[in-house]
Formats: sequence, structure tokens, C-alpha cells
Amino acid sequence: MAKKGKTIKTCDHLDLASFFLRVGLATVFFYAAIASFLQPLNWIGFFPAWLRGFMPASILLFAYSLYQMALALWLLSGKKAFYAAILGGVTLVAIIVTNITLLDIIFRDVAILFAAVALLFMHAKER
Repeated sequence: MAKKGKTIKTCDHLDLASFFLRVGLATVFFYAAIASFLQPLNWIGFFPAWLRGFMPASILLFAYSLYQMALALWLLSGKKAFYAAILGGVTLVAIIVTNITLLDIIFRDVAILFAAVALLFMHAKER
């Protein structure tokens, strides 16, 4: 599409779409990490019982929150977005599978998973 002699490139639109997907995904991971630091009792129950038996719940939640913050920062950086999208998608699949009985809560995670999949396909050529 041309406007006043300028052409808007498709890659500009893809770059912008990638940016919005990365910010959206990073926001989700940042929110969960920060909220779990502030209200750990509200979040620890989402881990399966077998995993909570593997190590103390407080350590598990702390480590997972650090992981989520690192993933969010990686997504925001835009570096190797293909691999960040894979890791984000795998994380969301794990959340969905381990909490499938809580469909009233995790149905949003399905939509977020598809955002990660979209980001993955947008950056597939960068592998």
C-alpha cells in the first residue's frame, strides 16, 4: 500500500506483529512470576502433587518464577525468538496438561499457547 510516495513493507508489519506477540507473552510470564512472589499460596497449588513432593514447594515456586522471568526477558529481547517461542509453548503445554481438570482457569492458556505458536512460525526462517 502506498501513501505519499512511501511503501509500507510487509516485513514492517511482521516485525510489529512479532513485537506485540513477544510483549504479550512476556507480560503473561512476568505477571505469573511476580504474583507468585507476592502471593505464593495462590500459585503453589497449580503444581502437580508429585512435583511438590519432589522438592519443597517454596523452592519449586521460587525456581519456576525465576525461570518465568528469564523467559519473559528473553522474549522481550527478540533474540532467537524462534527458540524462545518453543520454550514458551512447551511451558504452556505443561501448564495445560498438568492442570487440565481446571479448564475454567486454563482455557486462557490455550489462547496464549497459540500466540506462542504464531510467534514460532513467524520466526521459523531464523533457525
